Amino acid sequence: MIYLSGVTLLWSFSFSLIGVYLAGQVDPYFSVLSRVLLASCVFLPFLRIKGLPRSMALKLMAIGGTQLGLMYLFYYQSFLYLSVPEVLLFTVFTPIYITLIYDLMNRNFSPWYLLTAVIAVLGAIIIQFNGMNEGYFKGFMIIQGANICMAMGQVAYKVLLEKEKLRLSQHQIFGWFYLGALTVAATAYLLLGDMTKLPTTYTQWGILGWLGIVASGLGYFFWNKGACKVNPGALAIMNNALIPAGLIVNIAIWNRDVDLTRLGLGGGVILLSLLVNEYLIKPDRRIPLSN
Repeated sequence: MIYLSGVTLLWSFSFSLIGVYLAGQVDPYFSVLSRVLLASCVFLPFLRIKGLPRSMALKLMAIGGTQLGLMYLFYYQSFLYLSVPEVLLFTVFTPIYITLIYDLMNRNFSPWYLLTAVIAVLGAIIIQFNGMNEGYFKGFMIIQGANICMAMGQVAYKVLLEKEKLRLSQHQIFGWFYLGALTVAATAYLLLGDMTKLPTTYTQWGILGWLGIVASGLGYFFWNKGACKVNPGALAIMNNALIPAGLIVNIAIWNRDVDLTRLGLGGGVILLSLLVNEYLIKPDRRIPLSN
């Protein structure tokens, strides 16, 4: 849990940085490309080609292309239609996707994991709901695309490392993950990018550097590494811990108008779901699906 908790704190700043300084000002496809390119540079020096089957490398690239590349394309577009609190709120469905995808890949039904994820979703919904606005439905659907990509990548990486016996350390293979994401991001920018909307201030360049090197470069490595050390219920819940963390940062630094009572109550419910998962639910309580 220490890896997931640390990255949660790290990522809590990303939502506001994107929403305040980049959304609508810098081309989203360039933002994605620069972020993924910098993240790739962090791990390419450690990349080992020998000792890793080609099929494994391709699987890692596919996971990175989905979890990071496609997810970011959806994620950055959502800020054009939604406020930072709304983007945070609509990520509440990620835990449901994680538990269902994990069950599907393992041909198991995990009702207890699903229960903890549903509790976490309820907690996140309590935090804030501002109602309908222009672009609301479109933004909602876009962020669900990001949620599904994020869930698929986390689960696929976890399952892959559970099933494959690797002789290399994770940091020696994670460069393939970023190469897959870079392939998707570069293709999207070449096809859809707007070269007239590049960063114009040192602040914007600095934020892209922070997001690329630290939030993505280090963040996704430690997040996926942490995902391999917990059960899918805890993984699902930690995805929703980003919501109160991101809102707290948004309130403390940018003074957004958020209902503090709801924030505290919803955060408490999310914490309850984590405690239920950690202390009351056993990881072997699964029902195998029939063939």
